[in-house]
Amino acid sequence: MPDTATIRAFLGERHLALAGEVERFVALRVAPLPMPQGDPEGREQARQILSLLGEEGWLGYAVPETWGGHWPEPDLRACCLIREALSAASPLADAVFALQCLGSMPITLAGSEAQRSRWLPEVASGRAMAAFAMTEPEAGSDVSSLATVASREGDGYVLSGRKTLISNAGIADFHLVFAATNREAGSRGLSCFLVEAGTPGLTFLGPQVLSAPHPLGELGFESCRLSAESRVGPEGEGFKLGMRTLDRLRPTVAAAACGMAARALDEAVAHARRRRQFGKPLAENQIVQEKLAIMATDLQAARLLVYRAAWEGDIGDLGDAGEGRRISLPAAMAKAFATEAAQRIVDSALQILGGRGVLAEHPVEHLYRSVRALRIYEGTTEIQHLVIARHLLKEATPPVSPTPLVSQE
Repeated sequence: MPDTATIRAFLGERHLALAGEVERFVALRVAPLPMPQGDPEGREQARQILSLLGEEGWLGYAVPETWGGHWPEPDLRACCLIREALSAASPLADAVFALQCLGSMPITLAGSEAQRSRWLPEVASGRAMAAFAMTEPEAGSDVSSLATVASREGDGYVLSGRKTLISNAGIADFHLVFAATNREAGSRGLSCFLVEAGTPGLTFLGPQVLSAPHPLGELGFESCRLSAESRVGPEGEGFKLGMRTLDRLRPTVAAAACGMAARALDEAVAHARRRRQFGKPLAENQIVQEKLAIMATDLQAARLLVYRAAWEGDIGDLGDAGEGRRISLPAAMAKAFATEAAQRIVDSALQILGGRGVLAEHPVEHLYRSVRALRIYEGTTEIQHLVIARHLLKEATPPVSPTPLVSQE
């Protein structure tokens, strides 16, 4: 079970019970899953995992109770606990859960009643797989430069453009697509659309294969006709909706990083205890002890930042309009620190394991390939640092003029 004692101040009683339940589920149903070999097998297993998570009720923590969820609102601390446990056993299972959260959050925050009643129960049950389509070949961190266009035509829109590096591309049942409805307005001219798989004009252009199994690919939109009812939220509010969605879910990315780091640390400690070098256990080597100490400290600090940010998100009132409170600063701190720390921890674990750590069948080798992407998606570390700095500079007060030094002459 994840160390809930460290983060107890940020959890309720229901979270403590949940932590034990998800750990038991992961040990029995997720950990035994074989590691996919190649992209086709990864895509097939992703659909299997979706059904498993839906049948066992875990996806119910991604949507509100009204539409098939377990609690009145999506609970970030619950999602963090689930992602932390899943990622330690299967980064692919974590990605499947994460995309259900990411693809459904815009609908929860700003969707119409028809959109919510149609899709959120499907998300919670695992009957529908979600995709979040924002990134483009020439628009990554700079979301305002999106080239995909949704042009008004009659009572609806015509969507044209291309999306890249989209998780679940080719296997998703619906997509949250961000496009410009007013190119001249920059970020204020973006809108969000719900595009169902099979919509004429929507094309899966092909997979993009990562070093670790993860269904990723490109989508094309050519004369893709959408009704006005497919828009999620008001026209021109897509950028704000996308940023609010990413704000709320960044702590869960950081939680996944903590899960991978915790697994790597456990593997490193176990190896150091049993491996003997120069007539004694590797664990008695002070250099190894130093590495383990730094790894453990980084992990503890990361988890505190993660659950503090999730707590901040949960105590905010979403309200009827779904405006909610922004958690940009704590979310940025959590994601930046936790993902970078996880990279260091996994790398140190591999170093302690030595040659065993780079064997393809070893869990740490898999973690080494999986953890790297977390520093990029849903906002790179560098973008998170900009967010933190802007908050710091915006809130800084002018310093008090120092008292002149008195001459000693």
